Amino acid sequence: MAPTPHRVMCRDGDATLRVNEIFHSLQGETSRAGLPTVFVRLTGCPLRCDYCDTGYAFHEGRNLTLSAILAAVAGYAPRYVTVTGGEPLAQSACPMLLGRLCDAGYSVSLETSGALDISGVDARVSRIMDIKTPGSGEVEKNRWSNLDHLTAHDEIKFVLSDETDYRWAMRILRKYRLDLICPLLLSPVHGALDPATLAAWVLRDRLPVRVQIQLHKLLWGEGPGR
Repeated sequence: MAPTPHRVMCRDGDATLRVNEIFHSLQGETSRAGLPTVFVRLTGCPLRCDYCDTGYAFHEGRNLTLSAILAAVAGYAPRYVTVTGGEPLAQSACPMLLGRLCDAGYSVSLETSGALDISGVDARVSRIMDIKTPGSGEVEKNRWSNLDHLTAHDEIKFVLSDETDYRWAMRILRKYRLDLICPLLLSPVHGALDPATLAAWVLRDRLPVRVQIQLHKLLWGEGPGR
């Protein structure tokens, strides 16, 4: 059973989140791929995608105040910060963290499943929102109203397991005219769909998308975190 969203706790007026890990690495996906980035991975997720590679973040973590998180991030002196999970928006204090990171001057991105409401996220944040395909096992969790809140500052990602997922994503792209909303990313499930095959499909169908490969896995393999 998926965990319930973590509730805000307060210590001396400072909201607390459950954090799985904070680390410095290269961004492996999105239009920011290759950029040195600090990742704040929050604990918990209401989804259970078949290809999930961060199951260790479902439950493991420790409670940290916003101030403690900001201090840990500042220790790396980054320009870019990504808040990820799990599903970071499952914790109600996540928007506060995102706002505080923006206030500190970082270029902030949020990696979210698209299953939870993104409308309350600070407009300065680049929202990297998944649309779950049939191969994920969670296609029914897509919150289509989120499309109304996306801007050119955001990105939409499809993670594809096979050609069925690809053809489904192509239909969704055309139905909602997603390329007019924001940049689109197609990502093959590592070890399941050959990236060269995906690239050939995209070229054949002349899709207005970016094909991305998980850079961190090419560099460091399947291990957690980085």
